[in-house]
Amino acid sequence: MSTMTNSATFKLGDHTVRRLGYGAMQLAGKGVFGPPRDRAEAIAVLREAVESGVNHIDTSDFYGPHVTNEIIREALHPYASDLLIVTKVGASRGADASWKPAFSRAELTQAVHDNLRNLGLDVVDVVNLRAMFDVHGPAEGSLDEALDVLADLKQQGLIRHIGLSNVTAKQIEDAGKITDIVCVQNQYNLAHRHDDALIDTLAARGIAYVPFFPLGGFSPLQSSALSDVAAKLNATPMQVALAWLLQRSPNILLIPGTSSRGHLRENLATATIELPSEALLELEKVAG
Repeated sequence: MSTMTNSATFKLGDHTVRRLGYGAMQLAGKGVFGPPRDRAEAIAVLREAVESGVNHIDTSDFYGPHVTNEIIREALHPYASDLLIVTKVGASRGADASWKPAFSRAELTQAVHDNLRNLGLDVVDVVNLRAMFDVHGPAEGSLDEALDVLADLKQQGLIRHIGLSNVTAKQIEDAGKITDIVCVQNQYNLAHRHDDALIDTLAARGIAYVPFFPLGGFSPLQSSALSDVAAKLNATPMQVALAWLLQRSPNILLIPGTSSRGHLRENLATATIELPSEALLELEKVAG
């Protein structure tokens, strides 16, 4: 496998982005609800990320809600010309911080306008439709009506590109009959590899795959094995998990999130790590 560096790139929509990006979810308060504990640090994290070469930021107006987008605007607006901001619609937040489907035409249209307003944009580069048939993972169900709404907004010039999140292979195929799909965002990591075949299919089609929860769902035994590999490489378990994803497929784009500059630097250092063959063999045992 080739060495991945922070200059390793992939095409997402009409942007060429570095494969190591930044996810803004953790800039909101606990449970992705309400304001952050330290707004000044959140702003500093975003500014350092971009100064360090990150040009792909993942967010949503239902983080907070509104909180992360408002912080992104305060920290980075006016945006650099090469910065790609990707957002999500399809969910809303209850007063109790619950996650609720928001799939009606009115809700989706309002969500896009909320993103535009709070980010300070005239057009959103990429809007991912987040399927909510099962909050915890992909589940079959028709996305056609929701995609028709987003396709209309794209035709109006409010959206440049459309992606999908929390979806099945069938939903991706069906969506492609309605509009071009530029990225898919699902849970995937070393221990949670249900999308192995899908990633390879998307890579062949030039579609970006953006995994979330790079350490989600690990058993204690798997976590211990990952820590052992990390110790041998003088790296953190998170760095090894991210490096494995970078080496897994060239269409994988990473969006690790953090609310601290120290942790951000650790994540970005992953771009310089190449896992040797013996480490990859050990990690395959983690996957099993």
